Amino acid sequence: MKQSYYLFSSGEVQRKDNSITISKEDGSTSDIPVERIYDLYTFGEMRYNSACFSFLGSKGIPVHMFNYYDFYTGTFYPRETHVSGQLLVKQVEHYVDATKRVNLAKEFILTASDNIYRNMRYYNSRGKELSDAMKRVDDLRNNLLQMKNVDEIMGVEGLIHKIYYSSFNTIIDQDINFTGRVRRPPDNMINTLISYCNSLVYTKVLSEIYRTQLNPTISYLHQPGSKRFSLSLDIAEVFKPLIADRMIFSLLNKRQITEDDFDSSMGYLNLKEKGVKTIVSEFDRRMKTTITHKDLNREVTYQHLIRLECYKLIKHLMGDKEYQGFKIWW
Repeated sequence: MKQSYYLFSSGEVQRKDNSITISKEDGSTSDIPVERIYDLYTFGEMRYNSACFSFLGSKGIPVHMFNYYDFYTGTFYPRETHVSGQLLVKQVEHYVDATKRVNLAKEFILTASDNIYRNMRYYNSRGKELSDAMKRVDDLRNNLLQMKNVDEIMGVEGLIHKIYYSSFNTIIDQDINFTGRVRRPPDNMINTLISYCNSLVYTKVLSEIYRTQLNPTISYLHQPGSKRFSLSLDIAEVFKPLIADRMIFSLLNKRQITEDDFDSSMGYLNLKEKGVKTIVSEFDRRMKTTITHKDLNREVTYQHLIRLECYKLIKHLMGDKEYQGFKIWW
């Protein structure tokens, strides 16, 4: 069975027959048969040669790379084999048609805000007083229905997240003194943690898009541009509350992650190796977690939920069924 592999030590990745060989700086080596690899995550300073990338590309294996400071730096995205000219035309059509684009952008944020609200409701029911913040988020969600363009939608999305992030100090049991979201670069351990976990969700969405006929560069909420797979950003909005945020709350409230897992000399800008391994292990566990799907009436993993989201988007683009984003019901 194929699975995600996470490489933490610095070293070199090479092809060896029908396997990938990882040579670590301490002199140890390990081989992974290529048939077992779904996607590859590398952390630290890894070296590759063209033969390795050519081999991975021929097998359709995306490689998501994080640098020495554990920031996401990019993805080796293999040549697309699941292509559809008809779907590509429909993707572009739904971008250039302002009404069609706005409808999709609105659904992404309506779904994301619903999942945010569910997170807040969960902790409010467990003694964390969030009723006022929930009311304000709910009012903004209703305002989304009236939005006429993507800029207005993004503006409301920003206000929802501002309220949501202000509730983190209540949700999280540790004394975090989180005052607001800062991205490039993050300025404290919570912002670093959010950016890191969001990038894991983004890359997993990208791996799932690769297994479909969707073009990852044509998006509706986020503006398509050069050097980024913006459709991954769109779909990730749906799953960040379910996967990244819930993981952050759990790791901090169980004290599996604390300030000691960050480099304080760099303003908590980067995670130590122990912290990285803890987060990635929990992320991988959650990707394999199953739920009983309400429509399919069978067990599916969180990772497969992302693939199903891609399929729902394809059906919408092709005119088969209107897209409705995945909403948490528990």
